[in-house]
Amino acid sequence: MKRILELLKKVIFAVLLLYTYNLIGTSFNLIIPINYITVSIVTLLDLPGFALLLVILKVFY
Repeated sequence: MKRILELLKKVIFAVLLLYTYNLIGTSFNLIIPINYITVSIVTLLDLPGFALLLVILKVFY
């Protein structure tokens, strides 16, 4: 039960982090879609995963 609660907290943090970035990023026209792939990357890797998504966004966009 404790692991499920911890995982749920990480998922909520990942969604909020991506949503907050998208609120700020819309003015710069840089948006990371919130889907199960991006949420799972940020959930598993935390802030380094978010930084990885930003690098991928800058390299390929």
